[in-house]
Amino acid sequence: PPVPPDKVNDPNDPDVAAALAEAVEAAKGVDAVVVAVGESPYAEGQGDDDSPALPPSQARLVHELKATGKTAEFIQLDVTSESSWEAAVQQTVSALGGFDILVNNAGIELSSLVVDINPDDIRRMMDVNVVGTALGIKHAFRAMRPGGAAGNGGVVINVASVAATIAFPGIAVYSATKSGIDRLTRVAAMEAGKLGYGVRVNCIY
Repeated sequence: PPVPPDKVNDPNDPDVAAALAEAVEAAKGVDAVVVAVGESPYAEGQGDDDSPALPPSQARLVHELKATGKTAEFIQLDVTSESSWEAAVQQTVSALGGFDILVNNAGIELSSLVVDINPDDIRRMMDVNVVGTALGIKHAFRAMRPGGAAGNGGVVINVASVAATIAFPGIAVYSATKSGIDRLTRVAAMEAGKLGYGVRVNCIY
């Protein structure tokens, strides 16, 4: 199903989850982990220590993937946290027996005119959109490169936005973060090639 443009960077949105499920279904033989970003998605008292209850959209996605015969696991991830990335990559490799593809899709957009910019909003968008993407690339490289936890190379796909190339009023800082993702992608791709990691890095808008 098509995803509304204003939701494209929210991987916890049901429409986005459904679109990602359809994309994975089209990729025959691909196993996947489903990630929720930000704070704990579990409501207090749900699930247990071994099998926590999933948010509805993630639960549906995991169920649909498993119904096709694929391996599907749920992993919680705070994209701004180094330790959270380390744990998520370790869980992915353990669950799937490897780590071949990372989609850096987490992002937030807080709108305001330049004259009304809130410094806290700037820091929040930078932390999720730029720091989160950079950490994702970092830990994907470490796992995918020769000698890494997976060690078979792979692909990193970073999600930017047309806002990185077109001046839309009211989203100056968001646009800056997406431009930053474009630059991160280009440098990361060059480094991966020069260092022989066997990892392709691409950016989509």
